Amino acid sequence: MKAALDKIDVSSLELKDQVVSINRVTKVVKGGKNLSFSALVVVGDGKGYVGYGMGKAREVSSAIKKGVEAAKKNVVRVPITEKGASIPHAVTGYFGSGVVLLKPASEGTGVIAGGPVRAVITAAGIQNILTKSLGSTTAHNVVKATLDALLRLKEPERVARLRGKAVDEILDAGEKSARTTAPSAPKNG
Repeated sequence: MKAALDKIDVSSLELKDQVVSINRVTKVVKGGKNLSFSALVVVGDGKGYVGYGMGKAREVSSAIKKGVEAAKKNVVRVPITEKGASIPHAVTGYFGSGVVLLKPASEGTGVIAGGPVRAVITAAGIQNILTKSLGSTTAHNVVKATLDALLRLKEPERVARLRGKAVDEILDAGEKSARTTAPSAPKNG
């Protein structure tokens, strides 16, 4: 499923990091227990670029630093609509047993998301979205499933070019199908 992605120059982006989870890990050895920390970190510029990484070290600060470096190597571009700062269409992402559903929302809705999904969405700069995390609640799986969903998004311009149609035709067709699938209100009579 992973397509060859263009390498993104991270040095030109103003990335902000956000720690999603910190986990204390112990390894039992002959002389006792070795204590270390693992950190899951999300980075994003708030304008459509987002990435995640994991770092492990003996100290929390070192683990976070390693996580940020790993996240900068995994930065991807996410299509965001100009109108409403949402996503172009509904999409579902999968990773392991983690499933994340993302739906576009009208302007003024805000980010309706919990924990790990919210971290990825806000880092990407999406301001109006509805999300639902199904399946696994493990932060690692949920973050990876969210990024999988964001990678599955298609830009309307690209879809129009592939189908040989105008962008307006593609967007109008999406709105018409959304209106026809919505249940009608029952009539009292």
